[in-house]
Amino acid sequence: MADVIMTCGKICSGKSTYAQKLRAERKAVILSVDEITLALFPEGAGEMLDTYVERAEELLYRKALEIVGTGTNVVLDWGFWTRAEREYARRFFGENGIHCELHYLKVSDELWRERIAKRNCLIAEGKISAYYVDNGLAEKFAGIFEEPDENEIDLIINR
Repeated sequence: MADVIMTCGKICSGKSTYAQKLRAERKAVILSVDEITLALFPEGAGEMLDTYVERAEELLYRKALEIVGTGTNVVLDWGFWTRAEREYARRFFGENGIHCELHYLKVSDELWRERIAKRNCLIAEGKISAYYVDNGLAEKFAGIFEEPDENEIDLIINR
């Protein structure tokens, strides 16, 4: 039976890079909210972004069921920043008879700031397509993020 792997961590903690590694190791399909929203709204979605993110997540949950049904592993490449999101995912997949794992990418505050600066430079240079994270957005995400408890984590990756 195929599995679902949830990548958990702050923005710029290395989730997408880690998801690529899992794709190769576990022969998985990556489902990414950012990939969808950036493709549809390359200039940004403004005040509607949260609504579009919720809709994309709903779609990707259904797609994950479909993909796992074919026997293929799925990596959910979004932050699972809150306990409620993580509980919902475990309940959703559990009710559908699907094993899911939470892989937590833990970064120090210093490394997190360095990664944000590096990512912002790459965006400014046009080398990557990602969300630019200014200080206000970084603080907003830091305030939203709820570090998972030990009992939530299947695998911790310290950065």
